[in-house]
Amino acid sequence: MPETDQRTARPTVRPPHGFELPPLTVMLRCALPRFIEGVIAPVAVFYAAFVLLGLNGGLVAAVLWVYGGIAWRKVRGHPVPGMLLLAALGVTVRAALAAATGSPVVYFLQPTLGTLLVSMTFLASVPLNRPLAQKIATDMVPMPEAFLRQERVRRFFLRISLLWALVFAANAAISLWVLFHESIGTYLWVRTGLVTALGAAAAGVSILGFNRCLRHVGAAPAAL
Repeated sequence: MPETDQRTARPTVRPPHGFELPPLTVMLRCALPRFIEGVIAPVAVFYAAFVLLGLNGGLVAAVLWVYGGIAWRKVRGHPVPGMLLLAALGVTVRAALAAATGSPVVYFLQPTLGTLLVSMTFLASVPLNRPLAQKIATDMVPMPEAFLRQERVRRFFLRISLLWALVFAANAAISLWVLFHESIGTYLWVRTGLVTALGAAAAGVSILGFNRCLRHVGAAPAAL
């Protein structure tokens, strides 16, 4: 039996997908601290130490920042995200290679090439009809299989996977050019601004597009 809206005395129909996205402001409040901790702060910490103490000082500061974040969570009894553990492993390897070669370019080359690999992964998932954007979205927000099987939803995730492939490719291409043609300071600020601007724009398009997809899917039964 459909429920009744007491204000209008009309029956209401629940959307078939059975879930709703949290408000955008709530999502931003949750994502912003992690973005600052994982993207903005490490760049600022490394660059400040690099200017004051040289390459080795910057490398040590970057490693201490990541492991300090893990230790802080452990002391407070908070779970440590898997991505943070992977970041700790990555920054350790990068710092060791940069210290061995004496080149800060080596430290920043790996994540830039990693960005290019992520772009290729998003792109490859489209012709395979297994869009990576769908996998990431369902990891964050569980979705019913009946909803995911709908043609409109499938097309949406394919298009969003292409969008993110282009975003990561542009990020990697510009970052590589700046890394090899400009100073490390210029690279840090350009890459940070690039990641922030492109990521925010792509995330906004993704969220707005998904909300639109939800509205279309939710309105479909009403037309029957």
